[in-house]
Amino acid sequence: MDFEYEEFGDLEDLFSYLASITPYMKQILPITSYRNYILSIIPLSQFSNVFMMVYTKGELESGLFEFDISTRKYKKINSIERADKNYFIVLKPKTTTVVNKAIENLEKK
Repeated sequence: MDFEYEEFGDLEDLFSYLASITPYMKQILPITSYRNYILSIIPLSQFSNVFMMVYTKGELESGLFEFDISTRKYKKINSIERADKNYFIVLKPKTTTVVNKAIENLEKK
């Protein structure tokens, strides 16, 4: 498994990037908060073993977050209510071998 990396300066930039590459009408995206990284791992092709880890450093609590791309504001919410917003489900796994490998490779560079 090979990884490419794209680091963002803050969570708003990461949310903006992920919202912009999301297929139309797919408003709920999973995101991981793990080992002081907030990240998403994206396959670059369905035919290769190369993945892109997009990330920023930090921690984010588990839950559902609403993001407004026009104002670059996010907030934790209890339910999805609006079609004009993007939503992120933040997960905090105990362990994840794929993310561990990606972080290990990143920190070696």
